[in-house]
Amino acid sequence: MQAMLSFDQAPPLAAPLRFFLSAPLFAAAAGLLLLLLGPELLASRWTAGALAFTHLLTAGFMLQTMVGALLQILPVATGAGVARPLGVARAVHGLLTLGLLFLVGAFLTYRSELFQGALLCLGGGVLIFLVAVGRALAQIPMGSTIQWALKLAVAGLGVTVLLGLSMLVNLAWGLSWPLLEITGIHLAWGLVGWGVLLLSGVAYVVVPMFLLTPAFPGWLTRLLAPLLFLLLALWSGAEAAGWGGAPLLAALVAAGCGTFALATLWLLVRSKRARLDATQRYWRLGLACAVGGAALWAVGQLWPDLGLWPGLPLLLGMLLLVGGFMSVITGMLYKIVPFLIWLHLQNAGQGRVLAPNMKRILAESAMARQMAAHAASLGLLLAAVVRPAWFAWPAGLALLLSNLWLLVNLWRCLQVYRRHLRHIGEQLAAAA
Repeated sequence: MQAMLSFDQAPPLAAPLRFFLSAPLFAAAAGLLLLLLGPELLASRWTAGALAFTHLLTAGFMLQTMVGALLQILPVATGAGVARPLGVARAVHGLLTLGLLFLVGAFLTYRSELFQGALLCLGGGVLIFLVAVGRALAQIPMGSTIQWALKLAVAGLGVTVLLGLSMLVNLAWGLSWPLLEITGIHLAWGLVGWGVLLLSGVAYVVVPMFLLTPAFPGWLTRLLAPLLFLLLALWSGAEAAGWGGAPLLAALVAAGCGTFALATLWLLVRSKRARLDATQRYWRLGLACAVGGAALWAVGQLWPDLGLWPGLPLLLGMLLLVGGFMSVITGMLYKIVPFLIWLHLQNAGQGRVLAPNMKRILAESAMARQMAAHAASLGLLLAAVVRPAWFAWPAGLALLLSNLWLLVNLWRCLQVYRRHLRHIGEQLAAAA
């Protein structure tokens, strides 16, 4: 796997790292919001607090980490890097951050000028990112399955953002578009068309290399991304047209996502690592939550009483966003960030000064303790959906603390980098 990757094409460390360090702040802000609003936030998926909370996790934590990961993995896995990656990263990061702040404020106050600010900033940030990444992807042929997944994921992001911007136009200028229908399609493209496709493309590289598993089955890497993209497009058209076959297509999309989760779990069981580390535990937790979410959705379709329960969308959201995506993404951050720091220090040492071992960059015990806090916050969030008056405030506090803890761990990695970079400079100067 490492022979297939071009580590000399990696962008400057500051390009992806700014996204990785800011992501926990948005998840912590979601915890703070729940702590402040309490049970009111969980009254419905359509409350102002619930919408702000959801976008702090999706457009905040998930989008930030995924943009940073794509900026990093694209040149390494395909050899086609983004031109001026540091400048692109600065512009995209600034606009996405400002746009999300506008969006959260708009949901909480319902002021049209804040929706307009969110529209301009989020639209501008994603447009710059899509143009930069699209130009890089256009330079490479459709060769490997990894490139297929990355190209289709970027297309999925484009659809997600286009749908999101159309809703912002509606809210900013008081139009009468069918928001409920657009919201469902927007959510599906964000979670599957962008999230699952990008996650699978990154997993094809990260899981075998870092977690020492066998490679993903060839049939899965060839078929998953194009089939999911096609099924999602067909479902979107059926949903918009009100066609009765939409539930069947949705079930096929869920089955495809479940197949990826089960296949990855099977590979993790066959890992050559002697013992489980925090990253493997995070992956297992996230994939188990994804399978559980798919099963809960299916039960909701078959059991009408459960399907009518207003808490079901919130329970699914917590299970998939916090339990699924956040768990897997955090597990990847705990491998990617120390590895990037090791890689850049190794390059800075020019073969004469060695970089520290990755376990010295971030201790296993620190990751394990933070994961315990994350698991506790997930349990409290699921309980809060069922009993908001009992668990809403503890869940908000737990989500806030677990993500601040994640930020501290990642910040320690950066401090190790700065300290050893100074040491390398001194050693090279003394040798000269």
